[in-house]
Amino acid sequence: MIAGVSTACLYPKPLEESLYDLSLNGVSCVEVFINTHSELKKGFAHGVANLLKRFDVKCPSVHPFTCEIEPLMFFSEYERRMNDILEYYKLYFRFMNIVGADIFVFHGGKPSSICTPELYCERYSKLYRLGKEFGVTVAVENVSRCKSGSSAFIKDIKNMLGNEFAFVLDTKQAIRSKEDPMKFLDIVGDKISHVHISDSGEMGDCLLIGRGRFNFRQFFAKLAAYNADCSVILELYRNGFNGISDLISSYNILTRMTEPYGREQKV
Repeated sequence: MIAGVSTACLYPKPLEESLYDLSLNGVSCVEVFINTHSELKKGFAHGVANLLKRFDVKCPSVHPFTCEIEPLMFFSEYERRMNDILEYYKLYFRFMNIVGADIFVFHGGKPSSICTPELYCERYSKLYRLGKEFGVTVAVENVSRCKSGSSAFIKDIKNMLGNEFAFVLDTKQAIRSKEDPMKFLDIVGDKISHVHISDSGEMGDCLLIGRGRFNFRQFFAKLAAYNADCSVILELYRNGFNGISDLISSYNILTRMTEPYGREQKV
């Protein structure tokens, strides 16, 4: 298990500046959030890769800025959109190959889209298989405003997809969907590949670690039972902390929490 921080926490600071600031402050693992098309260019990707190498920082995952148009592009009746978006997502996979990331975060369709479980599985499978051609795992994230926010929906598609399924658990999004994050873990089992984590409680659902009442001890014990090699990424909104020192403090706490399940323990 490895702890990290998402560059999205520092939005709207440019990606490379966010990455530099996190790396300079001792963060050894990051999720890269691509914010716009120009950041998918090969030259930019190599710049990110060089920065990661310079500070010896791991990048297990990439989050796309196009998640908001996934309902339109993947789950409409206009087939050409699907063909076009698959071609476009090759740019993300190429970026990931350059920076060494292997988990791609997928939001998927919204409840308002023509998105039965069967259709969802058909379209997601195409992207999943495309990702595998690049050595990338496309993982569905539970998002409260999407179909994936429902644990019942995730259970259905997990059973339909079998081995062609991976999952990203976002604890704050589970709470926003009035779902128990632990329930998602039990449903997906060893298909859990990645986590977006934050604290939660009376003050909100996306808090610095230590500001809420989330049961981290229970959560990590359960997560380790399903996938001890999972990456756990601190993902906070910019209005949820005062400055990077707050972010680094939470990251350090998270690192101490995950250390008992660290990869080095398995050698």
